[in-house]
Amino acid sequence: MSPKLDFVCEEDMSMFTDLYELTMCASYFDNKKFEPATFDLFIRRLPPNRAYFLFSGLEQVLLYLEKVRFNEKQIGFLKKQGFKDDFLNYLRKFKFTGEVWAVPEGTVVFPNEPLVRVTAPIIEAQLIETFILNTVNLQTTIATKASRVVNAAQGRPIIEFGLRREHGTDAGMKVARSSYIAGCSGTSNVLAGMRYGIPIFGTMAHSFVMLFDKEIDSFRAFTRTFPDKSTLLIDTFDDIKGAEKAIIVAKELEAKGFKLRAVRLDSGDLVEISKKVRQILDKNGLKYVNIFASGDLDEYRIEELLRKGAKIDAFGVGTKMGTSADKPYVDIIYKLCEKMNENGEFSPIMKLSKGKITLPGKKQVFRLKDAGGNFLKDIIALHDEKIEGEPLLAKVMENGKIVCSLPSLDEIRKRAMENVSKLPWKYKKLKRAPRYPVMLSPKLKRLMRELMKRIKKEEVVNS
Repeated sequence: MSPKLDFVCEEDMSMFTDLYELTMCASYFDNKKFEPATFDLFIRRLPPNRAYFLFSGLEQVLLYLEKVRFNEKQIGFLKKQGFKDDFLNYLRKFKFTGEVWAVPEGTVVFPNEPLVRVTAPIIEAQLIETFILNTVNLQTTIATKASRVVNAAQGRPIIEFGLRREHGTDAGMKVARSSYIAGCSGTSNVLAGMRYGIPIFGTMAHSFVMLFDKEIDSFRAFTRTFPDKSTLLIDTFDDIKGAEKAIIVAKELEAKGFKLRAVRLDSGDLVEISKKVRQILDKNGLKYVNIFASGDLDEYRIEELLRKGAKIDAFGVGTKMGTSADKPYVDIIYKLCEKMNENGEFSPIMKLSKGKITLPGKKQVFRLKDAGGNFLKDIIALHDEKIEGEPLLAKVMENGKIVCSLPSLDEIRKRAMENVSKLPWKYKKLKRAPRYPVMLSPKLKRLMRELMKRIKKEEVVNS
């Protein structure tokens, strides 16, 4: 077999699942369990130093659900794993036929709120679990991290620079997408630029500077190639001397009718160096030249640099944002919340495991706002309740088909930035942010009490 790049092909997405999803589905099939059930996708708890999440990844989920199929090659592989022929024949005709409600991508959300609600025949609803969790986990994790970085920069552009250390090719693409949704101005990822239309940015590496006998010759060579959009890396040997050489080259560009875009700092005491470089540039009539900083940055470091008065106009943020280094996942869950009973009616169910109690029944999330549109609190209610506030979940799939207009990436980005702007600043603090109020409706609370009593009573009877 010839080697291939590790992108997961669209035709193989049905196999992107945990084995136990298929074994459960095979047993459902054997036992003639085809009745509909409802699952909620939600995040159980906040990580340290987070007060909100930025929901991302919905588009890929919906496209997957609409297209997921099994081909003969996949059926053949599953046959070798011991699956029975009648179940494999079922998979040959498999397609998702269910209904999906979801919060719009780019929405600020909080723990325990249903983000995606799936109602479908139990085999269909079960089989899709792994893909949905994997997709939303990564993109929501990264979008949340990137949102914090963007907030810390206080309006200065953030460029996503983490491709070389992100966890594989698929992650690299999703990180670029999610970071852009969260407000980053662009990415270094060229494929993401081509596929998603995200602005791409790049400067030069230290190796480029070191290849030339003289630092200034590297600057001249680069600006000869890109006279109208050059950023010069000035700290390979000595940042101040590098800045002085950049000034010479900037003046040479001016004589030809061009302007140097920026100088880049990638190491050292960025506060003091940026102040000195800014002073040198301004003294030489180069106030238009920006200072771009990179090198092991995250929201905490950026906040510290700006608090100390660093003269930095834009940031390139890589590894720590692209891997969400301080919290590389969210506690995302996909749990059964109702099933159809023998009378053909949906019956709410809940899990009572210690620390892992789930909310029963189909639910809706209502968001209350003040007169200025700022978020006040959310209420999780049963789906048919009439509650004051804006309902967040909307129907996005019916009978296995997408029934909403998929927004463009820029539209999702706009929604995300508007959402974050309406979240009071205290919830955006990098440390010790208060918990945003998420309440349960009286009707949902009452249902939970009734189910708890019934479950405990059944445990006594069956013990």
